[in-house]
Amino acid sequence: MNEKQVHKFVNRYLEATECSILEKSPAHFTVKLSPFADRELTNRPYYWSFVDRVGAEPETMTFLFVTDKQKYDAVEEIPVPPEADSTATDKDSAANAALGRSLGFVHGSLAAPARVPREDLYFGARKLEQIFDAAKAKGSYVYLFQEPDKRSHNPFSSTPYTAWLGVNMRVEFASDRKREEIHCFGVSLATGQCVEHFLDRLLMHKLTPRLPANIHITKNGISFNKALGIVEQALERKLRSYDYSWAEGATERLAEELERISEYYELLIKNATEESRPVIEEQFTQRQSEIRWQYEPRVTASAINCGIFHLEGIE
Repeated sequence: MNEKQVHKFVNRYLEATECSILEKSPAHFTVKLSPFADRELTNRPYYWSFVDRVGAEPETMTFLFVTDKQKYDAVEEIPVPPEADSTATDKDSAANAALGRSLGFVHGSLAAPARVPREDLYFGARKLEQIFDAAKAKGSYVYLFQEPDKRSHNPFSSTPYTAWLGVNMRVEFASDRKREEIHCFGVSLATGQCVEHFLDRLLMHKLTPRLPANIHITKNGISFNKALGIVEQALERKLRSYDYSWAEGATERLAEELERISEYYELLIKNATEESRPVIEEQFTQRQSEIRWQYEPRVTASAINCGIFHLEGIE
């Protein structure tokens, strides 16, 4: 991910978790975390257990998230004109003097901001990995509605919506080499129709978590388990049409590696003493297991995330 992609992702996460963005630029965010985001990102279990126990109003943390360090630091290094700096200093001194006469000693400058922790967010950064994990854990399932293109003038009219199960499937082809594919399927819970590249269809619409006005949801004709079975069958049919010559090559390399280590260990076992032979045989068995895990061809499929999407029409 480059800086722009990181910035866009962080912006979406902050908006989705209802954080208060105090200041932002193309290179940074100054943000007061929402209670949800604070629980996920600040690692303060004792504080939150106290808040939950006594029912206190939580005070969440404020962070400076820098998504483009080079650009942000370049702006920060721009010198302040001496005249402006002296004017600000005079104002601060006058304000502090007035407070001193009224309230006694005042620690620090009136304009001194509270310390805001800075986190540089780049691909591989610990805090960004934390945000990824939080988004993955809490965003693996969504429940959304298509926003109507235009509102009906008749308050008594109602547009039918069909519920779809959308699933992103990861397929991994592995041996001593690895390749991954992601397939997005959608299954109508009304009719059982299965559509591939379902994400492309979703991108054509604006989606919202709120139920729009003047719509009704058609009755589901199949269960979630049945819809998931349809996805598995569709994916299996697709995978059966693939070329698996890579698996044949991996099997040949596996046989060669097993033969090579067999020649090596059989000679060691033959010349080993009675005491050392069991240890060598155990090493041989373990090495065979490692070689099989590395070279044996396998195809695995797993669901990354899913959601229920209510789309206009009956399909």
